[in-house]
Amino acid sequence: MSSKTQHHYPLFNDLPISLKALYINILLVMGIGYIFAMIQIYEVHAGRDGKPTLSVEDIRIAYSGSKSDTRLEIALKGPMSSMLSAQERNIIVEWVRNGGKEENYQSQVLPIIEARCLMCHDGSNPHIPSLKNYSDIKNVAQLDTGVSIGTLVRVSHIHLFGLTFIFGLMGLIFSHAHMRSQLLKTAIICIPFVAIFLDIASWWLTKVSGLFAYVVIIGGSLMGLAFAVQWLLSFYQIIFSNRAARFKQ
Repeated sequence: MSSKTQHHYPLFNDLPISLKALYINILLVMGIGYIFAMIQIYEVHAGRDGKPTLSVEDIRIAYSGSKSDTRLEIALKGPMSSMLSAQERNIIVEWVRNGGKEENYQSQVLPIIEARCLMCHDGSNPHIPSLKNYSDIKNVAQLDTGVSIGTLVRVSHIHLFGLTFIFGLMGLIFSHAHMRSQLLKTAIICIPFVAIFLDIASWWLTKVSGLFAYVVIIGGSLMGLAFAVQWLLSFYQIIFSNRAARFKQ
């Protein structure tokens, strides 16, 4: 009996070369994109707790805020740490902790801001805090309360649409892969969607309890694992589809 009569849905070996080529290009671009996404997560969140690596505490601080540091200090410790020298960071932190007086701002802080920060924080992007003047600096030199509700709404809807598209397309490609267990194959396709819900819901819940920062890590890890499994099996079977065909027999 031929493979096409054994399966109601075509596997990679049954697809035309043009469709295989399309899938290979999609997988390559999405694979590179996912790697950059992981790097971006690290760059944005790592170091918020004062340590160089990404930790659960970094995630907690990102969403629920810090109990002791201002938003400016958290940024200088984390995503903006590479933009200034250690000496410049210490000058700004010391100024904040000494009350953030305007006279000291003019002589100590403003030259650093103008040299290091205004190329991005000039007020032109509404999603990036402005540091153009003293009042702007004072606004970010307030106790860090984590991501605002407005920002959570914005990034939640972007991620819900974006991740659904990514894993919908990845799942569509992976559905052509051969696995002996259809139950396992279905689970691998469905797991990232469960992980998306866990991940985004826990952003909101971490503002209530820092324990949900662990759920953020778990949700992200499940997404990454499911992506890796689907990508590797799909890419391997597209390239070696004749060998995959022998597995079906």
